[in-house]
Amino acid sequence: METVTVASSDYTDILTPEAIEFVVALDREFGARRVQLLERRRRRRATRTTELDFLESTKQIRIDDTWSVAPPAEDLTDRRVEITGPPERKMTINALNSGAKVWMADFEDATAPTWDNVVSGQRNLRDALDGKLDFTAPDGREYRVGTDLPTIMVRPRGWHLPECHVRIGGRAVSASLFDFGLYLFHCAQKQLDRGSGPYFYLPKLESHLEARLWNDVFVFAQNMLGIPRGTIRATVLIETITAAFEMEEILYELREHSAGLNAGRWDYLFSMIKNRPDVVLPERSQVTMTAPFMRAYTELLVRTCHRRGAHAIGGMAAVVPSRDPVAAKRALNQVRQDKRREVGDGFDGSWVAHPGLVETCREVFDQWLGFEPNQIVRKRDDVRVTAKELLDVRSTAVTVSEVALRTNVSVALRYVAAWLGGRGAVALGGLMEDAATAEICRTQLWQWISTGTPTDYGVPVTAGLVTRMLREELDVLAETGALDEDSARRFGQARTLLTVLLSERTCPEFLTLPAYLRHMTGGNLAPAVPV
Repeated sequence: METVTVASSDYTDILTPEAIEFVVALDREFGARRVQLLERRRRRRATRTTELDFLESTKQIRIDDTWSVAPPAEDLTDRRVEITGPPERKMTINALNSGAKVWMADFEDATAPTWDNVVSGQRNLRDALDGKLDFTAPDGREYRVGTDLPTIMVRPRGWHLPECHVRIGGRAVSASLFDFGLYLFHCAQKQLDRGSGPYFYLPKLESHLEARLWNDVFVFAQNMLGIPRGTIRATVLIETITAAFEMEEILYELREHSAGLNAGRWDYLFSMIKNRPDVVLPERSQVTMTAPFMRAYTELLVRTCHRRGAHAIGGMAAVVPSRDPVAAKRALNQVRQDKRREVGDGFDGSWVAHPGLVETCREVFDQWLGFEPNQIVRKRDDVRVTAKELLDVRSTAVTVSEVALRTNVSVALRYVAAWLGGRGAVALGGLMEDAATAEICRTQLWQWISTGTPTDYGVPVTAGLVTRMLREELDVLAETGALDEDSARRFGQARTLLTVLLSERTCPEFLTLPAYLRHMTGGNLAPAVPV
């Protein structure tokens, strides 16, 4: 029998033998399939010789009008405002008190996956459900959770990530199954007792086969814990271009557990670059949700969801409200305009990253929805989207400004340094950024280097140019006295990591995977025990 090792931790009430046994059972049952599907991703990308298209093999699912997803759970019927953020103690309290309909506890893009972060996040979720969550700030201010909690959803880490602090025979378990398993083990019954349920967001899926794997995990886990089948509900983030071609199939695979689809932005563009590296995207500030290929994707998502009786959830408003009243008014007007576009297109709800945006988002959806909890009845039969439209970037020859170059360099460097220090949600330039922002910044830099994209001042983007900008960014920070010994070390690690990734011949799949493996996998393992 293989032995299981678990890194030491102060959270023994979370890492109980029974909870670890449950996670190990999930990984033993599904770990091999996960690895096979990750290999399928790589092989699919490496061997594709034609443009992406809808799958001929699943055409019958798409044309069959008779199937639909399960009716929404009662407390997932109205999702007009969802707030997202890491399950860090203070941010959890603020999110739960924000007035949003749903809080998504994000173990993925908004959490730097240190061992302490991922396990303490699980305790915070349990404590919130037990009514024991509080926090006292260094200045003495006290934070407590109110009595009217929003619906809680949990986003585990993606299939590509391991959790190296729990090993089976020396092999790291899946981070997805670790996050999912611990939450389900500790909180599923608590949620059921309060009239809710264990609800999830599923990130980074690239095919319906990966959705099928999740559905099989749900069935297996519910049987193990004695929970009725269909209790678990999950919303899938359509944040890869390959998944955009399989939205119907993803809903079909999860139909008894489905809670709809969500439309992202940065990860979707990041996926476009990985899958179509020769199609150069312009500066990210120019690729808005109104770009033709982005509108094709979001309108198809709404039509697909509503046709199958599922919620369509819109993208993120990441603004951090300013203390400057003029700047704050301008930013909130931009948020309002974006949310009006979403609700007008048929979305049933939308994301915000900061409690200060909840009221603005809610007002927009209230004005449109009135007393209706959603607009799933609006089928959007007028929408017809082709494969060509999903891929139609329509860019003429792209040139890159020095401002855009330096912005991508600065955001990537500063975010990665913060991430290595344990922070996954970072305020930069008036926006609450997460790992998705760092991914689009570094993949754009990689693409511009690999294609020799010209700058607007006459020279091509090269590895040398970007390396010099990374060095200059560090020099500015050092000269202003912003770097102590610890932060200087982290910025140095971030610079080295980005330099390596930007020099690769093919676009590295993820930034967070090598960063995690190189810098976050330490820790003393407990004595091996058979499980």
